[in-house]
Amino acid sequence: MFKKILIANRGEIAVRVIKTCRRLGVQTVVVYSDADAGSMAVEMADEAVHIGPSPAAESYLVMDKIVDAVKQTGAEAVHPGFGFLSENPEFAKRLEKEKIVFIGPNPHAIEAMGDKISSKKLAAEADVSTVPGHMGLINDTEEAVRISREIGYPVMIKASAGGGGKGIRIAYDDKDVEEGYPAVKAEATASFGDDRIFIEKFILEPRHVEIQVMGDKHGNCVYLFERECSIQRRNQKVLEEAPSPLLDEATRKKMGEQAVALAKAVDYDSAGTVEFVASGKDKSFYFLEMNTRLQVEHPVTEMITGVDLVEQMLRSAYGEKLNLDQKKLKINGWAIESRVYAEDPYRNFLPSIGRLKRFIPPMEGALAGGTVRMDSGVREGDEISMFYDPMIAKLVTHGKDRDQALDVQAEALDRFHIEGIQDNMPFCAAVMEEKRFRSGDITTAYIKDEFPEGFQGTAPTKQQSIMLTAVAAYVHGVYVRRASQTTGRMSPVEELLQDWVVILGDDYVPIVLELGEGEASVKIGKKNHTFVTDWVPGQPLVEGVLDGQPIAMKVADRTEGYVVRHRGVNLTALVCTPAVAEMHKRLPEKEKPDLSKLIISPMPGLVVSVDVELGQDVQEGEAVCIVEAMKMQNIIRAEANGTVKAINVAAGDSVAADAIMIEFE
Repeated sequence: MFKKILIANRGEIAVRVIKTCRRLGVQTVVVYSDADAGSMAVEMADEAVHIGPSPAAESYLVMDKIVDAVKQTGAEAVHPGFGFLSENPEFAKRLEKEKIVFIGPNPHAIEAMGDKISSKKLAAEADVSTVPGHMGLINDTEEAVRISREIGYPVMIKASAGGGGKGIRIAYDDKDVEEGYPAVKAEATASFGDDRIFIEKFILEPRHVEIQVMGDKHGNCVYLFERECSIQRRNQKVLEEAPSPLLDEATRKKMGEQAVALAKAVDYDSAGTVEFVASGKDKSFYFLEMNTRLQVEHPVTEMITGVDLVEQMLRSAYGEKLNLDQKKLKINGWAIESRVYAEDPYRNFLPSIGRLKRFIPPMEGALAGGTVRMDSGVREGDEISMFYDPMIAKLVTHGKDRDQALDVQAEALDRFHIEGIQDNMPFCAAVMEEKRFRSGDITTAYIKDEFPEGFQGTAPTKQQSIMLTAVAAYVHGVYVRRASQTTGRMSPVEELLQDWVVILGDDYVPIVLELGEGEASVKIGKKNHTFVTDWVPGQPLVEGVLDGQPIAMKVADRTEGYVVRHRGVNLTALVCTPAVAEMHKRLPEKEKPDLSKLIISPMPGLVVSVDVELGQDVQEGEAVCIVEAMKMQNIIRAEANGTVKAINVAAGDSVAADAIMIEFE
């Protein structure tokens, strides 16, 4: 086995590789940019080498700097992680030339399968069914429109070197192509340094199912079953699971064997993923692409197979024979992964940048009869920058079946708390409870179908209302008692903690609270509810047992009341006397300001372009500017008709969230 390797990546995947290397006794070197100088990966690695400024194009994507770091530290091999240079055949060739081992597939396999166009041709030659599309390169927008019409809408515009949800647009008409084609080219250039584009038919009601393969340098290759990755937003995976609720044994075997056949056609000798689009109606499937690297979602495969894929990559790169037997590989239970992103689900999932003031993950190990695992590359106090992907953690749970895995995932999300930035956990938790998702009847359009107006939170169920009411009452009672004990100026606690009203959103809930030490009786209607907890003021998570059932929810103290959150429900709870509650009912509703005449930056980022001029008449829905953050370009559109009165930004400017960029008459 290698004595020392270099990890040419950052964040959670660098930490993930370090953990396996520690177990195997392999020393690690990480490279880092200015933005990652104090990162967890730098702290955990045996050695660290600075390779330049924060932008990836000046650090993680510069081959010379990676090679120099290898030579400087005496590392024998390079693990590329995912993204950056992981699927760049020139990088693999460069390492080969420098006599440095690449912990990944051979350059020929990367070149053949990493390119979306050549891989489709190879798949067709290997009798693997492929999606109809234009396999040649496309030179300009006019040609893209013509080809799209020939294929038939809807179509998918994709970067040939794409991956990770970057460089993809769905077009339903000519206008979508005219806007999407240049945007995809720009994203492809920025993310991959390769602006080649192709177009293929977009399959309606599709499911994204991928097969994990693992090969060695001796001609052996196996498949480690499938992952369902249909829950996507902007073509970026959000939730993954293994196995897929769609496949039966026959389809699984057929899909796996095709994936292995395709891998063997290019002498594939590492971990890789063959992606298919599958029909939920008849389980037919079509080859999409092959990712010649470790996938972000690999943990769910590890959880159901017990195979450490990073270890297998190291052993294969070292020249060892594959120790996995296809006949002995079995699926054990079910695994679910939530990608925890630094983004605001209540603002159309726009990126959120800032410092992690609090980062309290759930404890790894057993929970609710299942298992919790978390892969992350950040800690409390770390900065989430605009330079890289918004994913900050992967929360993975395992259960004996799908229902249990989902239950454990929901409970783990309840116990995961972040402050300082916005995160998408409320959305992930809401999906865990959603009826259609629970049924397994999903497609890649799931988010668009179920949340057509975006995510605005979910309404509490009857049981959640009881839980939120009881917990808010208990928290308020503890604060009242503490104030009484501190000042000595209040009435006896027993008199204070009796009749209250909990204003939960728009609902007024009369309660009777009897508070003890670490427990309370809360009467709601005619029923008494018992709550037992060891919570103390200042803790953001309230965990305990309500009527015999374990619960966990997030409570934040506000000037008036508390913000209470549980599985997509996000409400303000005000605990007050009946008299104060009556006064609240009489307060006039606040009017929302009219912002339709302003174009406000929805996030911090970089202005890529301003597409209007002073005095120009703009129609509702017309694109007015583009703002980029975390490697994604966001087209900002006018919310109403108007004439441009002022332009406060220019291309190349950095903008803060809520900055006024353009004003209309």
